[in-house]
Amino acid sequence: MKGGAAPASNKAAMDARTLVAHVLAVAAIVLVLLWCIHFRGGLALRSQDKPLIFNVHPVLMVLGPIVLAGEAILSYRSLPLARDARKKVHLALHAAGLAGGVLGVYAVFKFHVESGIPNLYSLHSWVGIATVTLYGLQWTAGFLTYFFPGASPTTRRRTLPWHAVFGLLIFVLAVGTAQLGFLEKLTFMQGQPLRLPKYGAEALLINFTAVVVLLLGVAVVLATVNIDGTREGELPQRQRRERSCMDGQPGGKGGASAVAAPSRCMDERVEEEPRRRGRRGKRW
Repeated sequence: MKGGAAPASNKAAMDARTLVAHVLAVAAIVLVLLWCIHFRGGLALRSQDKPLIFNVHPVLMVLGPIVLAGEAILSYRSLPLARDARKKVHLALHAAGLAGGVLGVYAVFKFHVESGIPNLYSLHSWVGIATVTLYGLQWTAGFLTYFFPGASPTTRRRTLPWHAVFGLLIFVLAVGTAQLGFLEKLTFMQGQPLRLPKYGAEALLINFTAVVVLLLGVAVVLATVNIDGTREGELPQRQRRERSCMDGQPGGKGGASAVAAPSRCMDERVEEEPRRRGRRGKRW
């Protein structure tokens, strides 16, 4: 009974963290759209009003490398689908996130060129270009290794942990880049010629949006990593053996070396049953 309660509680906690991440993702999109449409006048890739071109940039950079990328990360663990289906959803969401990031970078370059502003002069722009580049390389490597043409099972098994770690690091880098972007834009707007009030509604909205994006990044990381405090060495011997047996079942994580695990585990259960009966007999 106790052995089944812990996995159930862990699953409930993960579901709660995933739900919080989904809510924060929706809130981040709503807030950045509210800022760019209500306070900044709207979005346009072609316009005589050049700031409208810039407005495309923060919307797509939040939507693409942060919201869609976060949903892609969560989908691989949280969607109640078959593994192949989850893998395709994961791939498609990351492709959409990457496309949004590339288009967002294009929008800000277009705005700078048409407004006579130099490119790539700030830390935000340097880290942003590096993040989108790494995102593209990560997606390409994942596509070639796990989707088409696909590497050998051994290679996929060995590279999967690194793929997951690098993907999460790139996501964290995207969230950090967004923080730099919000800070840079707000600093510019509070100077000449706009002189945006430091405690005005727009300034507070920008800061609040940045906080929500930061919390979204934290929520995605917490929903992805395993924060169960129980170490493998601290588990009871029987529970460790049952977990090892489960790893050898179809869908388990035992790999090729666990092919013989089911029969081995059945033998261990058969051998242990008389011992359990003997212990019960002694108690009586």
